[in-house]
Amino acid sequence: MNLIEKIKTDPRLRQLALWLIVPKNHPRPRIWVRLFLNRFFHKRGKKTQIGFRARLDVFPYHHFDIGSNSVIEDYTVINNGAGDVIIGDNSIIGIGTIIIGPVRMGNGSYTGQHVFMAGFNHGFQDGTRNSRTQPVDIRGEGVVLEEDVFIGSNSVITAGVTIGKGTQVGAGSVVSRNLPPHCIAVGNPARVIRRYNFENDQWEKV
Repeated sequence: MNLIEKIKTDPRLRQLALWLIVPKNHPRPRIWVRLFLNRFFHKRGKKTQIGFRARLDVFPYHHFDIGSNSVIEDYTVINNGAGDVIIGDNSIIGIGTIIIGPVRMGNGSYTGQHVFMAGFNHGFQDGTRNSRTQPVDIRGEGVVLEEDVFIGSNSVITAGVTIGKGTQVGAGSVVSRNLPPHCIAVGNPARVIRRYNFENDQWEKV
């Protein structure tokens, strides 16, 4: 049994390891984790840019991988405490966007400003306890954006949602159900208003 497996299976070692990585009741990793440890666990592609004012609350026990030629703009917050955050090549994360894993973005996907995506909900099964003390409810793979998806500014993507390749989500939308590929969806809750017809190369009303 290697060291990592031993830590995972021994409650006392696991508690010590977590204390070394993150302060109690604080969702941000300790500074030594951010400055030193994370670089050995996370992958960053060539020519990728991360804004100086972006806040990366990422931990070594889940993936935070970003592909080549991608951009994370300032005032973005990314947290992988509950699950992996994977961002593909040629992707853009707009100013002020919040991404809480598990979230996977395919190549060429991008968000406008102030988008919120979270791959889990807070647990609330026990009505006698604060939801913050209950296990999180991760839905399926979390949030999945397939290739070439665009999410308009101020939109919300909820846990368990998959958005198909090439789909465009209008600004201010709330996406609470899966969306098919190559469509335009708007509203709260978001609904499909157009689909792309490959036979005549036109967007058609639904």
